[in-house]
Amino acid sequence: MLGARLYCTLFTKQQNYFMMRQALRHSSTIFGLSSGFGKCGVAIIRVSGSASRSIINKKTRLKPFPEPRRALLANIFHGGTNEMIDRGLLLWFPGPNSFTGEDTVEFHVHGGTAIVSAMYDSLASFPDTRVAEPGEFTKRAFYAGKMDLTEVEGLADLIHAETEAQRKQALRQANGQLACFYNSMRTRLVAAIASIEAYVDFSEDQDVDDDVLNGAVQKIEAIIDELKVHLNDNRRGERLRNGVRTAIVGAPNVGKSSLINLLSQRNVSIVTSIAGTTRDILESHYDIAGYPVILADTAGLRADTDDVVECEGIARARTYVECADLLLLVVDASRIGPIDKVDAFIEEYIQALGIEKQLMSRTLIVLNKCDLLDKVTLERLKNNSTLSCLSCESEAGLAELMERLKVRLEQLCGNPSVESPTISQERHRSHLKQCLTCLERFRDYFKETSGSDRDLAIVTHHLRNAVRCIGKITGTVETEEILDVIFSTFCIGK
Repeated sequence: MLGARLYCTLFTKQQNYFMMRQALRHSSTIFGLSSGFGKCGVAIIRVSGSASRSIINKKTRLKPFPEPRRALLANIFHGGTNEMIDRGLLLWFPGPNSFTGEDTVEFHVHGGTAIVSAMYDSLASFPDTRVAEPGEFTKRAFYAGKMDLTEVEGLADLIHAETEAQRKQALRQANGQLACFYNSMRTRLVAAIASIEAYVDFSEDQDVDDDVLNGAVQKIEAIIDELKVHLNDNRRGERLRNGVRTAIVGAPNVGKSSLINLLSQRNVSIVTSIAGTTRDILESHYDIAGYPVILADTAGLRADTDDVVECEGIARARTYVECADLLLLVVDASRIGPIDKVDAFIEEYIQALGIEKQLMSRTLIVLNKCDLLDKVTLERLKNNSTLSCLSCESEAGLAELMERLKVRLEQLCGNPSVESPTISQERHRSHLKQCLTCLERFRDYFKETSGSDRDLAIVTHHLRNAVRCIGKITGTVETEEILDVIFSTFCIGK
């Protein structure tokens, strides 16, 4: 087991050195506004660091010292001038039982601009105390081992979540469900490495038989299969996090701009009877059935135009359609003709627009201007499950369209659970692909060689690289550039 022990020892020393180095950076005490800027009823100013206790003593003069995690009403004074700033609540969180792992205090004061400014001026007067950088409180929590990088990213997504589905996904990640999934995978890989190195060290002495090696290889193959399933998610988690790009397309004057105005319940696009009014891509962000949707109104698709600006708008529309997650194809229902030739009309319409057939799998067909149809024709069209009948003018059929849209959004964004967490970051996907490549290289080498031809002591470096790839996701490997990017997305007081 010498190789396995050496590997684990070196890894532990690397981590200890990493943590010690970061501790030196965090010698100063930081403070920041955690409740957001602007006038409000209550402003929360958070302080974290070794000077927190002395700050409480000088700013409140309380005796005895406040009890941990218990709100206390107190007069709050300026640390330099001794003038009273406000009367508010105080919460004391001694380390390591705090968010950052350090001594932490929160001042809940009235949210006036002058009060917050006076609190900042007062706190800055204490030695080795400064305003926190964006995300620095969370960064200290990470370095203290309070959370890993996936939980940090989940917390950031939770703060920025705008829809119910985004909130649920972010909350699961912030609560550590994704971390548990990756840490379990990493633990199994480390165990497999230990078994293989034990086989290398002791197989000649007959202390370890071939079953140990075969068992380790089987574990690795199981992880490969698990990773493939995890990666083969059609990017649902990333789509839910970033928004479903939805293009509203069709010929000129079929009601595309009217549809985006109806869905958004405001005048996003100009609606006129003049063909080619929309020249550029108009994007708007919405919450539809709890899912984030980026609606894009596009130029009407047609070939018979000499207008240079409109031609550029059509080219941009076609480019957008290629990368959109969902298409809402708008058709003028009054031009359909005989009801028994609807399918042929739709097919010819799609060809005339130049939309590729493979894009139809992510398309909802919306028949607009259905208020111009007779009742018999309308009822027959409603029985066609591939069509959504709508009148942007009267809003008839809107509820049915929204229900179909909800079903399609659920398919596109999925339903992440504890048992099957989703990948929500491109960074995660990149490292997981690298991990899978490393594991497949080991597996292929093992299959292509046998017995004395195998140099397992060297090929296990593929497994170590796989472990490092997972470590880059959770933050168990130092990746300073990645950390700076992640924590910079936070606000000052977080």
